[in-house]
Amino acid sequence: MIRSTYNQLFKTYQETCTMQRRSIIGWGASAALLAASGPSWARTYPTRPVRLIVPFAPGGPTDIVARMVSEPLSTLLGQPLVVENRAGAGGSIGAAEIARAAPDGYTLGVATVSTVAANPAFNPRTPYNPLTDFTPITNIAAAPSVFAVHPSFPGRDFESFMREVRRTPGRLSYATSGTGSINHILVELFEFETRTFLVHIPYRGTGPALVDVVAGHVPMIFSDLPSALPHIQAGRLVPIVVGAPQRVAQLPNVPTFAEVGLPRVNRMAFFGLHGPRGLPREVVERVHTSTMRALTDPALRRRIEDTALVIVGNTPEQFAEQTRLEFELYQGVVQRAGLRPD
Repeated sequence: MIRSTYNQLFKTYQETCTMQRRSIIGWGASAALLAASGPSWARTYPTRPVRLIVPFAPGGPTDIVARMVSEPLSTLLGQPLVVENRAGAGGSIGAAEIARAAPDGYTLGVATVSTVAANPAFNPRTPYNPLTDFTPITNIAAAPSVFAVHPSFPGRDFESFMREVRRTPGRLSYATSGTGSINHILVELFEFETRTFLVHIPYRGTGPALVDVVAGHVPMIFSDLPSALPHIQAGRLVPIVVGAPQRVAQLPNVPTFAEVGLPRVNRMAFFGLHGPRGLPREVVERVHTSTMRALTDPALRRRIEDTALVIVGNTPEQFAEQTRLEFELYQGVVQRAGLRPD
């Protein structure tokens, strides 16, 4: 029953992603047309600075994406887009602040898989409903995931990695950014799909987890690729498999989970824009079309892609559906594995 549910969710997810893989180059012209034909209120918004809440601390992937797009968006909107970091509780504190904001377009936020899927799936006391308390705008970009090991680990490709994992069930450990994090839940899904057993070592963030794996205290890590990539490029970690639609440019010899027969684990962590529930459609269209125009700029695209992120740029409706699918899949994994907050 669980596998059947996963199959259906993944089939729907694939169909949604296929629709989203459209070129965003033509959005510049459509944005100009929409601005010219839309209501006058939409053409005057915003008339003052807009807050962009980042539900994580400065310096992480979520913050980096927010700051990369805030500058061109400020220019296109004609008002400053002021980035405010509201970290804590795995992103739930900042997300709750976004949900509580007035739906006037002057408080927006960055939506992540953690805040709208993993956290509420893992913790029923999360102070918002990810499917009803926000207005989706667009998924800007997504971060591939990576399973990587310390250079001393006997397995250095997927086949030898799996041989070691199967040879010593319950004896090998892996590090993640924390209990109930997207990386933890995805490894639970990996274990279910491969019928393997690994020991989870949770940390208070990806940074500390990487430090211990690089030092050899834990043999492997499941992480977002942008955080792990510098260590991989320096030879301090060995990448085994990545979660991405196709092989990433920085690691052309590393297969995706789909390639090794694990398509359900082949997922990325997204970074999108949303606002509180009830955001006027005119505001959604103004911010959405401005974002699409920003993403046509080659310099911005290059900056985003250089960090190992994949540019998405979908519609509000597609982003809403993507959020629903992610939340339902994570919820299914959490329930099957019996995961609970500490």
